[in-house]
Amino acid sequence: MFDKLTSALDFHGKALVLRAERQRTIASNIANADTPGYVARDFNFRQAMTQALDAGSPAGLAQPAASAPNPRHLPLNASGSALGSNLGYAQQTQPAMDSNSVDLDRERGNFVDNAVRYESTLRFINGSSRTILSAIQGQ
Repeated sequence: MFDKLTSALDFHGKALVLRAERQRTIASNIANADTPGYVARDFNFRQAMTQALDAGSPAGLAQPAASAPNPRHLPLNASGSALGSNLGYAQQTQPAMDSNSVDLDRERGNFVDNAVRYESTLRFINGSSRTILSAIQGQ
């Protein structure tokens, strides 16, 4: 019975882990914006969330991906990525002379959008926790 009460928390908890991972991925893209030959990375949140829900583990995803392909790149998975092989490449919108595919305008927009979604997920978790706590206390 308690698992039915916490199923919403499990869903939002997995979403929070994925949002944090996406924020780290976008931050890595921004940090490598001036690195020649760097290819921007991103992942499909919907697909990753579906896999996380199907897998049933806390992160629900594969092992960490390999380190950055060039030693001059900042490593994307410094503390270990929860995404594993699901991390893909972002579409290049503006060709650059140094073969860097990071579009700072797009990355900044993605960063802000993801931050807002991360905050809303935290608010859902807080609201669910308060609802469960008030039900337990009988208020």
